Amino acid sequence: MSEELGAPDAILRPRDAEPVIDVDRRLPAADLAPYVHYHWYVGWHAVRPHRQQVVPQPRVHVAVEEHSGVPRLLVHGISREPFFRTLTGVGHALGTAFHPGGFRPLLGGSVGALSGRVLPAADVLGVDDRSAAARILATEDVGETVAAMEEYLRRVGARPDPLVGQVRDLVRQAEGDRSLTRAEQLADRAGTSLRSLQRLFTDYVGIGPKWVIARYRVLDATAAAHSGEPVDWAALAAELGYTDQAHLTRAFTAVVGTPPATYARDA
Repeated sequence: MSEELGAPDAILRPRDAEPVIDVDRRLPAADLAPYVHYHWYVGWHAVRPHRQQVVPQPRVHVAVEEHSGVPRLLVHGISREPFFRTLTGVGHALGTAFHPGGFRPLLGGSVGALSGRVLPAADVLGVDDRSAAARILATEDVGETVAAMEEYLRRVGARPDPLVGQVRDLVRQAEGDRSLTRAEQLADRAGTSLRSLQRLFTDYVGIGPKWVIARYRVLDATAAAHSGEPVDWAALAAELGYTDQAHLTRAFTAVVGTPPATYARDA
């Protein structure tokens, strides 16, 4: 996974998606980079309805969508549930993916309160989002859509918070280090108790460290399935900290919907 480009392997069944959707990711302006990981733009041309699944990650998104028939920026809290969107005709969308912990300086409160929820940005951040959403949907110029989103985020403003960098580093370790398979290991690295780490993650990330680690290990398995190379699933299960291949299969199926070997053949 690229730190700059997010997690492409979170887009499931890429062979089916490639003819339908075009994805562009842009780094944020320097003043927003401490909070925003990247902006994503998706354009689609669907001759038939296309149902796209994406693996939710431990980051808040703000995305433009139609809400009750009106263009709005919607805040997507961390979700434990599978994420699907059905795309029809021709259209585009823009979203902003925040660093883990990066949304809290804009929110000014616990990100855990947003978990499993999708709310209009104005309701969450106190700044009307409708004009920004309308600007984004009015153009297919990616630069213009990003500019409109960033102008909105600057209007909201962020409160400096020294803990954001610490949380971001801990999540980055969970993402990049396959030897991290338990929340207790991450608490040891943070030099804190498991309970304190759980409170920190709930407050800043919006979900606990156990879920974060487990989700990245599933994404590691997804990357292996997307590689096109033969995979020894039993060996990979051991490498990723699962008790056996059956444990990996259950975890993968709960997130993706099919066992990993079946998914690899299809994807």
